[in-house]
Amino acid sequence: MARSLIITKSFTQKNKTMKKTITAIFLFSAVLLSAQNNTNEVQKKMFKANLLLTPGLEYEIGVSKNATLDFRVGTGLAYVKSNNEEDYGIFLTFEGAYRHYYNFERRARKGKNTSGNSANYIALTTFFANGDPIIGNLDVDVDYIGQVGPVWGFQRTYNSGFNLGLELGLGYTFDNDDSFVAPIVGFRLGWAFGK
Repeated sequence: MARSLIITKSFTQKNKTMKKTITAIFLFSAVLLSAQNNTNEVQKKMFKANLLLTPGLEYEIGVSKNATLDFRVGTGLAYVKSNNEEDYGIFLTFEGAYRHYYNFERRARKGKNTSGNSANYIALTTFFANGDPIIGNLDVDVDYIGQVGPVWGFQRTYNSGFNLGLELGLGYTFDNDDSFVAPIVGFRLGWAFGK
């Protein structure tokens, strides 16, 4: 009877030790994973290849804890339907933006991913395009078109590297003949590297 009690006590102590060890390993792993996937500041450097919808290359560089400069060389699509005629053009575009990310802490508190600048932002964005399409039949009477304006946007980068983003705003649009106010809509799908 005494031996049985000793075995039970020994087993119970080993079981408690094992539970503490497993709990410690689990907590340590959770902290490591959290540190790898969540941060309360922007990535210092991030290269993105936007392959779907409007292909292009993008480079985002951190300039402070919550701000980045974003540069993109890519393509843009224009579609015009008038008088039962449909015309389209794919244009070479150049974009730049100053982004201020504002909800890293709230996303981290909720246990959501913040790596790869996965957060919401407000930005001042610029856009320039050549007046002649590289593909398509859209005939434009301008040499260039540009746009500057504020936007609200969000970006999400997943562990696989898949990256998506959306921007909405209103901008001052100009070309060599005219200027006007127009909406800003940007949607990107691609992959991020260096996150």
